[in-house]
Amino acid sequence: MTPAHAAILAHGVDLVEVARIERLLKEHDARFIERVFTQGERDYAEANPARRGEILAARFAAKEAVLKALGTGWSGGIAWTDVEVLRDDAGRPGVKITGEAARAAKAKFNGQAVTWLVSISHTAGLAMASAVATRA
Repeated sequence: MTPAHAAILAHGVDLVEVARIERLLKEHDARFIERVFTQGERDYAEANPARRGEILAARFAAKEAVLKALGTGWSGGIAWTDVEVLRDDAGRPGVKITGEAARAAKAKFNGQAVTWLVSISHTAGLAMASAVATRA
C-alpha cells in the first residue's frame, strides 16, 4: 500500500478493444505475441485459454498506460517488453520496467525512486488500465 502522503508524479490510462487484440493474434500470432509480451505474460495468458484475448488486451492496455504516464509513447528505442505486467500472490497487478523504458522513467522523475500503481479491468469486449507513478 502506498502511504497517504505519497505524491502522484504521473498518470496514464488506456482502453483497448479485445477484438482488436484477438484479430492481431489471429493474423500475426507468434510474431505479435513475442514482440509485445514477455514470457511471463504469455504463460499467464496461455494458462487461461478461454480468456486469452481479454488477458492480453488488458496487459496491452497497461503497457500503453505506463508509457502515457511517462509521456514517451513507444519512441526512443522503448520495446513493448520493457514494460512487464506482473501479478502478486493476491492477484493484484503491478509492472516491472526495464531497458529504455526504465531509462525514460529515470529521466522523467529525475532519478527518484518511483512506485507504480496499476489497475486493470476487462470484459469480453473491452480492456482498460490505469497506471499511476508515485514517489516511493
